[in-house]
Amino acid sequence: MFIVAKILRLKCQVFLPLFLIFGGVAVSQDSPVSEPLDGREGRELLLKNFRPQAQLKVAEHLRNKAAFPVVDVHTHFFYKLRSSQQALEDYVAVMDRNRIAVSVSLDGSLNGRLEEHAKFLWGRYKDRFLIFANVDWLGDGTRDNPATWACHRAGFAERTARQLAEAVDSGVSGLKIFKRFGLEYKNPDGSLIKVDDPRFDPIWDACGKLGIPVIIHTADPAAFFEPVDETNERWEELSRHPDWSFHGPNYPSRMELLEARNRVIGKHPNTNFIGAHVANHPEDLDVVSRWLRKYPNLYIETASRISELGRQPFTARKFLMQYSDRIMFGTDGPWPEARLHINWRFFETADESFAYSEKVPPPQGMWRIHGLKLPDDVLQQLYFENACRVIPGVKARLMKYRQSQAQEVQP
Repeated sequence: MFIVAKILRLKCQVFLPLFLIFGGVAVSQDSPVSEPLDGREGRELLLKNFRPQAQLKVAEHLRNKAAFPVVDVHTHFFYKLRSSQQALEDYVAVMDRNRIAVSVSLDGSLNGRLEEHAKFLWGRYKDRFLIFANVDWLGDGTRDNPATWACHRAGFAERTARQLAEAVDSGVSGLKIFKRFGLEYKNPDGSLIKVDDPRFDPIWDACGKLGIPVIIHTADPAAFFEPVDETNERWEELSRHPDWSFHGPNYPSRMELLEARNRVIGKHPNTNFIGAHVANHPEDLDVVSRWLRKYPNLYIETASRISELGRQPFTARKFLMQYSDRIMFGTDGPWPEARLHINWRFFETADESFAYSEKVPPPQGMWRIHGLKLPDDVLQQLYFENACRVIPGVKARLMKYRQSQAQEVQP
């Protein structure tokens, strides 16, 4: 009994100080009393505890709804609402208050969930929602054994093309490709599947023939591919989400991924592609501009990237003005309503130095953003006109929304 007690006491002496240090406090060797690293009264400050309050006093032009009807082309109603009818009802009310006419849910997996998801969204609100399908890469395979996955079986792409045709017949408006394609899905030998693997060409061809766009998320923010060290501008975010880092030999480079995606876009000129998150390269809009000039079948959307656009307001405004017929609005939501209000403020006002998120700390970089004050004609292209041209089903739903709004204002 004495020996056990001595061992436990020794373990506490070794591990408790480590626990306290990594828990955000400093421990002196001379004293067991700890101090919080909160930056107060001369103490050091942990980055995760940094909560700067801006002292700027500048004009504010808050927005609680969009200036025009909006089509949100990038939402995730399965992953974020999890088939909760009450949550759906609540968000439709948010859409009504914010003038969001149509939301596009990108969560219609062809693994059997599509029908369930359509029933959830279209049971009462078919005129307010569109659905994009997702490729079922694994099928009945085992996740940790790529050799068993459906995508490695003969005829997979052709079968998927037939599934997409059936989905379009049922009302589906597009195909969404997630970032796991290129960063996670593997070949039987353990190597990552390449985004431009020719085995899947029939899928992209089918989308063109069916008249539906492909919204494709390839790679991630530039900082996620850099070493997670003192030079990484998103160290604080990556410290909270270490699994978001794709730096190192286990992953292709970011530009390797984006160039592979671009080869797919160039190889299939009859299919429209929507580059998610400003084509996942908002840190360098000059490069995105070159892509848009080179690939007339490429469009982009803004979901979860006003944080990047808003810290380069002059460049971003020029970019959105120049390519106003190629850019769509997206949120990556549904988010809290406060996030929507920030979007309207960002695109519609010239406000300076405001938070891009309602979250504390901000989720995508420790900085603030500035508004773009886009002219009305550009706002209309961004908010709904481009989506009407590219995504089947948007125009008809938008017309119904306008009619319902007109009826509500009639005396």
